[in-house]
Amino acid sequence: MRIALAQIITGADPAANLEQIRDYATRAQAAGAELAVFPEAAMRAFGNPLAEVAEPLDGPWATAVRGIAAELGLTIVAGMFTPGRDGRVRNTLLVTGPGTNTSYDKIHLFDAFGFAESDSVDAGTSPVTFEVNGTVIGLATCYDVRFPALFSANARAGAQINIVCASWGSGEGKVEQWDLLVRARAVDSTTFVVACGQGDPASIGQEPVNSAPTGIGHSAVVSPLGTPLVTLGREPQLAVIDVDPSEVAAVRAKLPVLANARAL
Repeated sequence: MRIALAQIITGADPAANLEQIRDYATRAQAAGAELAVFPEAAMRAFGNPLAEVAEPLDGPWATAVRGIAAELGLTIVAGMFTPGRDGRVRNTLLVTGPGTNTSYDKIHLFDAFGFAESDSVDAGTSPVTFEVNGTVIGLATCYDVRFPALFSANARAGAQINIVCASWGSGEGKVEQWDLLVRARAVDSTTFVVACGQGDPASIGQEPVNSAPTGIGHSAVVSPLGTPLVTLGREPQLAVIDVDPSEVAAVRAKLPVLANARAL
């Protein structure tokens, strides 16, 4: 499977961010990708009001993303915001492409490092997997990467690949934690991990205006044994890589952590 990592930096304007998705998806399709993965908050960057742009999955922004995917014959995963309870939003991954139309609402909310995502975001409750050309793929969003059980649950549901879309917060040790966590989740679940984060706004001269997690870059694809296959820097970038999902069965034969796990 040929996968594109679209490490973009989004801003406050959903229309401008949609044009970035169109641009990067077009480049991904031209490079032969079957799947293009965009970051969390691709609709609007954190640090901006979210409720005013949140819309249902059949709203105009999501419909436009579906149109791009249909036009290009490409499956797209991109972070958006949908209406939640009590005036909050859901932090949603939209998945759309040939024969695919689903979504995942972020389960674990980022109430850490001085940021309270739960103030404005309503948590999801259920893992989600989907298929692209017979390959099963699980979904996770940012802070979810700190919770191995979600990745293992996706793997038990058949996932050979786990996608993590993120807008990772900056700070001391955060790059090292991101690198460690995406590799650990690959080994925990014996899946490929495709981790696509927002690029670092400072890499294009944008200074932070508040404590919102707006991205550090360092997107990566990691093998089921934890080996980085591609790693990006801080700046916006498109990377295209081929992975072979059939390798997962061989890894699990050697390292049967899913089969050996016991309920405690």
